[in-house]
Amino acid sequence: MRRRKCKITFVAHGATVHSEEFIYSDKEQYPPLSELGETEIKKVCEYLQNRGLKANKIYSSPALRCTQSAEMVTKVFRTKFEPLPELYERKCGDWNGLSIDSVIIKYPELKEKPFDLLQFTPNGGEELHSFNKRVGAIIDKIVEAQIGNRIIIVTYPSVIQAAVANALELTKGNQAKVLIKTGSLTQISYFSNWASVIYSGYVPL
Repeated sequence: MRRRKCKITFVAHGATVHSEEFIYSDKEQYPPLSELGETEIKKVCEYLQNRGLKANKIYSSPALRCTQSAEMVTKVFRTKFEPLPELYERKCGDWNGLSIDSVIIKYPELKEKPFDLLQFTPNGGEELHSFNKRVGAIIDKIVEAQIGNRIIIVTYPSVIQAAVANALELTKGNQAKVLIKTGSLTQISYFSNWASVIYSGYVPL
């Protein structure tokens, strides 16, 4: 019998000056949500409210852009969120503060292979497999602690991409093709030893 253990709706934090300019960053206290980012999360909140989506628990990644987004989401449910300090962004290493264009200039061999940007590990950065494994372990822990519940996790697009890749057992190359925009929603149902992606990267209009 396919009995679901837990359903998680992932909310990608709203846009920031870095996401708008395609700048890599794993900083937690900067940047905050931009005006566009606040608008994106307002639309997410309207969608959640109109759909009557239920949430037994709301979690948030530690960065300011995530907690600001989570604060807005929790108002819909009149509750508070629980921080997940271990669910932090993939470490960028030497790419921190660099735009995608700057990275390609620094590593011209990646110019013709845009999907390799995700697979490449800069000096001091977090290897993709290790990142996916870390994200997967945290989600598994939440699922086991919230059997039968519906959860919302406000986090980074990269974490959501990793969650989708883990659920669908994607290769590194195919993981790079999973587009998760800021201010989007992704829903995954978790069962024993497998998961089903209900929808991914949905941006409310």
